[in-house]
Formats: sequence, C-alpha cells, structure tokens
Amino acid sequence: MRVLIVEDEVRLAEALGQILSEKKYMTDIVNDGDDGLDYAMSDIYDAIVLDVMLPGMNGFDIAKELRKQKIQTPIIMLTAKGDINDRVTGLDCGADDYMTKPFAPEELLARIRALTRRQGEVLLEEATFGDLVLDLSTCDLKCGDKATHLNFKEFEIMKLLMTNAKTAVTKDDLITKVWGYDSDATDNNVEAYISFLRKKLSFLNSKVSINALRKVGYRLETAE
Repeated sequence: MRVLIVEDEVRLAEALGQILSEKKYMTDIVNDGDDGLDYAMSDIYDAIVLDVMLPGMNGFDIAKELRKQKIQTPIIMLTAKGDINDRVTGLDCGADDYMTKPFAPEELLARIRALTRRQGEVLLEEATFGDLVLDLSTCDLKCGDKATHLNFKEFEIMKLLMTNAKTAVTKDDLITKVWGYDSDATDNNVEAYISFLRKKLSFLNSKVSINALRKVGYRLETAE
C-alpha cells in the first residue's frame, strides 16, 4: 500500500513515514500544500494523511479540489485544532476521517487500515497465482517446498503482478508505484528487476513466467 503524507512539520512527517515504512507501507512525503495537491492528483495512493495548516494551499482546499476532480482516495486530516467547527469543515470538504495532534501512531495506523477496508481493499496474508504463493508479511515467494526471499522492490513488483494477474501492468505504473512519484527510475530499472524475478522463478522451478507485452507492459502467465 502507498500512502501520501502532506505535513509541513518535517520531523513529524519523517516520523510518520518511518512508522508506516516499518509496517511495509510505501510513503511519499511533501511539506507544502501545492506539492501535496500535485502528488495526490496522480491518483496512485491508497490513503492520504493531510495536515490542515500548510504553506500554500491548505488541507481543506486540497481535499475539496481532490473531490471536485473525482479523486476518491481516503483522506485522514491532521490538525492541531480541536474545535468542532474545524472537524466539520474538514469532513464537509471531503475528508474521511479527522485526527487532532498529538495522536498515538497506533491509532493512525488503525484508522488507515479501517479506511482502506471501506474502500474495498482486502487485507490478505498472502497472494497466489498458479503454483506461486507470496507471503505478504515476510516477503517470501514460495513454490511447493521451495522458497526465496524477495527484496523490497522485487516484492512490490511481484505483488502488483500477482494482484493484477488478469491485466498487464505497465512500466510507468511500476515506476510510479514501486519507485515513487518523483523517482528518477527508468525503464531500464524495471527491466533489471524483472530479470531478477525471472531468475528467482527459475530457481523455484515455477510454471509461472513474467511475459513482456510489447508496448504494453508485463503480465504473469502459467504453463498448462
């Protein structure tokens, strides 16, 4: 899961990013409202943690603009203000939840999980395709009695391929969702990691292969 953090308190933003990373969430962090809106408009995030008081565009206006543009990503608004009118304003602007600083990190994690469940995301322990099983908690890829550990990017790529098995995943999607919105990664980076994964599939003696679709992307296929 990828989470966007829009927070101008740099230490808090970095702390939130670290907490989420430890739970195997991918995060992008921005510290002002204008960049926050640009990132959120990409519509690649599973949740947005959005501060209200920001340089440039404030959180209320960001939420309002996202909903106006039909971006339905769940939003948790953060603010030092605890007044009921501020909470009502945030919810009326399109936020899905509201937390007042300071807050317990465990509560934020729980609220993110709750919001993504409401959006239809099923929190599974593993993903499967063909003879493969991907353990989402350990990052181990298994085939029969054999297993191999995937590094972070290998894991994210394989998870995307396995959870979108009926459709092709484009290189642009892989770069955005695995390397990040403002990454300098190129098609060559994607091709290198696809090569690493193919070698691991060979090691596992799996019948599953990663098929390159010309000018489209990649899709998993399994031999009969």
